[in-house]
Amino acid sequence: MAAPFLNDHHRFYEIIESFADPLVFLDSTLVIRYANQSFFDQFRYDYVDVVFNSFLNLLDEADQATAGKNLKEVLAVSGSVTRFEVSFRHRDEGVRYLDVSAKNIDNQNSQPMIVLSLKDITSRKEAEAERERLQAQLIQAQKLEAIGRLAGSVAHDFNNMLVVIIGHVEILAAKLPPDSLIHNELIPIMMAAQRSADLTRQLLAFARKQVVAPKLLDLNHCIATMLPMLNRLVGEDVNLTWQSGSDLSLVLMDPSQVDQVLMNLCVNARDAIDGNGAITIRSEMAEFDETFCANHVGFLPGRYTAVAVGDDGCGMDAETLSHIFEPFFTTKDANKGTGLGLSTVYGMVKQNNGFISVQSELGKGTIFTIFLPAHAPELIETAQDPKVTSVPSGRGTILLVEDELAVLMVTSQILEGLGYRVLTADAPSKALEMAKEHADAIDLLITDVVLPEVNGRELARTLAGLYPNLKQLFISGYTANVIAQHGVLEPDVEFLQKPFSRRDLAAKIESIMTGTRGT
Repeated sequence: MAAPFLNDHHRFYEIIESFADPLVFLDSTLVIRYANQSFFDQFRYDYVDVVFNSFLNLLDEADQATAGKNLKEVLAVSGSVTRFEVSFRHRDEGVRYLDVSAKNIDNQNSQPMIVLSLKDITSRKEAEAERERLQAQLIQAQKLEAIGRLAGSVAHDFNNMLVVIIGHVEILAAKLPPDSLIHNELIPIMMAAQRSADLTRQLLAFARKQVVAPKLLDLNHCIATMLPMLNRLVGEDVNLTWQSGSDLSLVLMDPSQVDQVLMNLCVNARDAIDGNGAITIRSEMAEFDETFCANHVGFLPGRYTAVAVGDDGCGMDAETLSHIFEPFFTTKDANKGTGLGLSTVYGMVKQNNGFISVQSELGKGTIFTIFLPAHAPELIETAQDPKVTSVPSGRGTILLVEDELAVLMVTSQILEGLGYRVLTADAPSKALEMAKEHADAIDLLITDVVLPEVNGRELARTLAGLYPNLKQLFISGYTANVIAQHGVLEPDVEFLQKPFSRRDLAAKIESIMTGTRGT
């Protein structure tokens, strides 16, 4: 390959062919007049495909205008130099990213020329893109964690207020004839309070502060049991199908959480469909190694039982996908959703050491896949929780410890209405004094978990050391890992989540006093 436009071109040829980097010479119209052998070796082009053709034609279309502008600016000033990056079309390997150094060189034929030194930076660009992707995933995970802490705090305070509202409504309702006007007017108040309680439970689920009692479950059995209800939930216009995987490992999860995750995902899929459509539930096993997990934030190596819920609805863009697990984020019309469905799913799955993947494309649909750690079958549990159908009365003395005075007062009134003698304390130090004063007369300690001075668990341990036969019940809007680790209740701990109803409280106390294990 000769370079006739240069004097002493044989010497020049020897020099440029010694360069390891590809070199390209352009004339004033940006047409390639010469390229060294490194160029042809690296990019696999033939001589006839390149020489006497425009350099811009070898670039990705999106970069042609900018590259042309940069090169013309170099041509305008003798000796000028510039540097830029372009997407270059490799003959066999698709697009490669190049770092281009361009210099205006003197040519004795008076026409200005440019020499380009090309360096392949594809590996660096891909590594940078991967770092940016992982950084974005990390920021998203940190944002969700921060929102979760805030949501948990809000739910805790709100739960205390709901205890007071629900408690006083129930006390007042119990004093009125069921057919009285005032009694009927209490019903919407109670319904609103219960709806608010549902919202706080969802917030706690997202924040992973919900207290649960996990059991080993067969997800195929859970899905099969729920299918009739899920079919009613999605409606007649949507075709719901289930593809059950074989040889699924068990998962360790609270049964109520499995139900809620499936319902929320199916409702979300239904709402994404306009008119007729299809939803598919699929179960299968999955396994991830450390290499895969290193490139996917939130994933952990190991074997997982997976459940996917897919729809052929409207799909989501990247902006929507970045927000879908945030509490109160919704794309639905006003009054048609709380924006807590997917955040609840996120919290429950994370609480059970799992993770979620989402695939979505506008106009084609979305697939949510939850991955839960696989467990061995020999640990399966069969115990059933007792069901309470009435409000039992009781007798005995209860020491009630609660630092929120309004909660303390209304709970005391409920307990007295159930027939118990109640001793109240708004701080652990007062509770200890009262316990010593009444000695063995106290049958049950009911204490909030989060208290000033010491937490409820420490108070219970101290009292148990003094009175070994004292039974205990913990109540709280959230546990702060005092009686539950990562939301999983510790063994032999009796707990009642705020807000609770009169019936819930009565049933729990009866199960403790009679020795029947409750939840």
